[in-house]
This record gives sequence, C-alpha cells and structure tokens, in this order.
Amino acid sequence: MKAPPDPIRVVMAKPGLDSHFRVLMTVSRYLASQGMEVVYLGNQTPEAIVRSTIEEDADVLGISSLSGNHLTTIPPITQGLRLQGAADIVVVVGGIVPAPDAEVLHRACVHHVFTPGSRLEDFSEYLRAEVTTRRTR
Repeated sequence: MKAPPDPIRVVMAKPGLDSHFRVLMTVSRYLASQGMEVVYLGNQTPEAIVRSTIEEDADVLGISSLSGNHLTTIPPITQGLRLQGAADIVVVVGGIVPAPDAEVLHRACVHHVFTPGSRLEDFSEYLRAEVTTRRTR
C-alpha cells in the first residue's frame, strides 16, 4: 500500500504591526481542517518571518496585509527567502491590495494575491495545486 503524501505545511504571518488578525486565524483554521499543517506566527518582522518559514520547512507562506504596509514589508520577505535558497516556497498574500500594488508584489515573487471576497475553497485548491506541481518537479 502506498504511503499518503506528506501534508502541506503552511506558515501564516502578519508583517509589522498590522493588528487585523481575525481573517488570518479563520484561514489558518480552515486550512488545518483541510488536512494541512499550519503554523500561525502572528505579527513578526520580515526577518523573523523568513527565518521561521525556513525553520518550519514550509511549502507555503501565507501573508496577511490589511494595513497598507504590503509594499514595504512583503518584498523584503520574498527577497530574504530567495537569498536563503528558499525560492521554491509558495508565497501568497491576502488582504486589501489594490491591483497596481498586486502587480508590484507579483514582480517581487509573490505567487498570488487573494483579495476580500475570495473563497476559502479557492485558496486551499490553489495551494494544493501549486504545492503538488512543485513536489512533482
């Protein structure tokens, strides 16, 4: 009998002093209910997010940004992951991100931006597809 695949490991974080944590907790619980291993970091500096994501051997880094600081806090995170040899980690952002800012984040190696109104099912399906693709390479 074939062993089941390893569960997807997701680190969830909020960069900086953004105190809007309710949605991040809701998404974390939903992903855990879908069989994913979720590590909830809460508010951290970009450096701490990079370090913890690598230490946790994460497949995915989920970043919540509702305070408008995404262009100053997220690019240093994706750059830090690349510099540490962890560019294969799927980085997703959820929050209030205007379309022009989302383009900037995509250029900074954010894989997807989920905006208000995104369905939890779409989020988990996206993560499963991305991680499966990366694991089969």
